[in-house]
Amino acid sequence: MTQPTPKPAPQEVPQEAPAQASVPQSTPRAPIKVLLADDQALLRSAFRVLVDSEPDMEVVGEAADGAQAVELARATGADVVLMDIRMPGTDGLAATRMISADPELSAVRVVMLTTFEVDEYVVQSLRAGASGFLGKGAEPEELLNAVRIAAAGEALLSPAATKGLIATFLAQGGSSGEGPDSAEYAERLAALTGREREVLVLVAGGHSNDQIAERLAVSPLTVKTHVNRAMAKLGARDRAQLVVIAYESGLVRPRAD
Repeated sequence: MTQPTPKPAPQEVPQEAPAQASVPQSTPRAPIKVLLADDQALLRSAFRVLVDSEPDMEVVGEAADGAQAVELARATGADVVLMDIRMPGTDGLAATRMISADPELSAVRVVMLTTFEVDEYVVQSLRAGASGFLGKGAEPEELLNAVRIAAAGEALLSPAATKGLIATFLAQGGSSGEGPDSAEYAERLAALTGREREVLVLVAGGHSNDQIAERLAVSPLTVKTHVNRAMAKLGARDRAQLVVIAYESGLVRPRAD
């Protein structure tokens, strides 16, 4: 009698460990590297304590004059320089020109620190390549916000500050469109599209991207694209430079109130 073939014992299938959802690891953003340039050691110390108290920024160097600021900007790879305009020897204005003219420092943003929000050096500092200016009497949060705005490549030109800038242009006769750079600017302006020129005029009026978008019935992203293209065609470092070019070229001629 044939014996039934015994069934093989069931093999246990090894169970795979439950797959864990892969959570994308966001790369922590490096802190904003801030360089302090002021001939007053007490002010530098106060700024250092303030900046270093923030998790997203750090002080990487201190300079007592403009020449040292340029040297340290190269050595430290600073993202933002808080630059006093009035310093002995090489002042902040000359140092800003040197930074702006150096291709290796093209990513460095300079924020001018002034005794008054608008003084006789503000227009010159923006022409030299500064991203904006801030009064030394600004609140701590204003200064920290200024560092973040400059590091993001934006300009520190609120509508109120822009109106002050316009007033200074008027006082200095800077909006005649007859300066030494006006011919070069006119040639570059010819390369702008009609929409880019329209956006440039609104930027020069101190309007934000959101305000321009609302006025032109487009998205803020579209406005940002027009601004970036205008900057590239005009050779502007940032939004502040666009404002200067708009007035120096004569594209915008403010009227005194």
